[in-house]
Amino acid sequence: MISVNPKGEVWVFAEQHEGKIEDIALELLGRARMLGDKLGVKVGAVLIGDQIKSLAEKLFHYGADNVYVLENPLLEHYQTNSYSKVICDLIHKYEPQIMIYGASACGRDLAPRVASTIKAGLTADCTDLQIGDHENKSEGKVHKNLLLQIRPAFGGNIIATIINYDRWPQMATVREGVMPMPTPDAKRKGQVIAEKITMQKTELPIEILCEHKREKKVNLKASRIVVAGGAGVGSKDNFKLVWELANALGAAPGATRAAVDLGFIDRDHQIGQTGTTVRPSLYIAIGISGAIQHQAGMSDSQKIIAINNDPTAPIFDVAHYKIVGDLNDVIPKMIKAIKARV
Repeated sequence: MISVNPKGEVWVFAEQHEGKIEDIALELLGRARMLGDKLGVKVGAVLIGDQIKSLAEKLFHYGADNVYVLENPLLEHYQTNSYSKVICDLIHKYEPQIMIYGASACGRDLAPRVASTIKAGLTADCTDLQIGDHENKSEGKVHKNLLLQIRPAFGGNIIATIINYDRWPQMATVREGVMPMPTPDAKRKGQVIAEKITMQKTELPIEILCEHKREKKVNLKASRIVVAGGAGVGSKDNFKLVWELANALGAAPGATRAAVDLGFIDRDHQIGQTGTTVRPSLYIAIGISGAIQHQAGMSDSQKIIAINNDPTAPIFDVAHYKIVGDLNDVIPKMIKAIKARV
């Protein structure tokens, strides 16, 4: 466990692959900047890999004051053992008070290993991070400037605020897309802190010869219009209507977890608490009941149109426009009207 350092920085794990910084790292820098300003401390980005020092400039643009660069040929590819070791060494040396990771496959693997090693707490899959105080009545003491780690709990039925007041650094993973992407400032500068890494090949349990990354079939986050279908669509054949409407609008097709589990569409299209979080200009929900887990991934859309034959469906509570009817009647009429205007 690291001792509390009230002037310790707010750190972000700046995840990168093949020389490209992941969007989740940039999103987290925006929130880290807010947290750091609230605490009156600097923001640091931890950048790990081989020959990646040039990426530091982009991290400055998105809010970092310091970029800790850990370069070594043995760090070119992500491995739990090597990445967790260098991060733990860095934490012991500089004593940040907060460290946040993206809830990506990499972050979900790395953060628990670091937390376990340094005996710190960790809250997974947060949807918001704030700074606040906590009164511990049993101690008769108020703990100030704690990280409020906010996330859905009990299957998404409540929103819980979790705090760590006696373990440092305070750590959390954050889902991709829940934090708005900050506006980069090309004039921002910072300090690159290059750490000397001494690591032997024998310290790595496996040798990675090459790495292949499958590209996603759809970029839901970048789409201005999303047409999504749920289990209420009824069948894979019926889901073709979702595709047809999406094509007519030049939109990205999305889906609920239930629709994905039923095999209506590929998992790359999944939206919600366990999928992608989207904020399009227009979101059309077809046959989606509106479980809170799905709402967590789309409720910030600028305009929401819901189509459902159940007038009591929870999706209507967040929809701006509500259509009660059979999708087999409604969707073909919508497609016909759209094509007539083109």
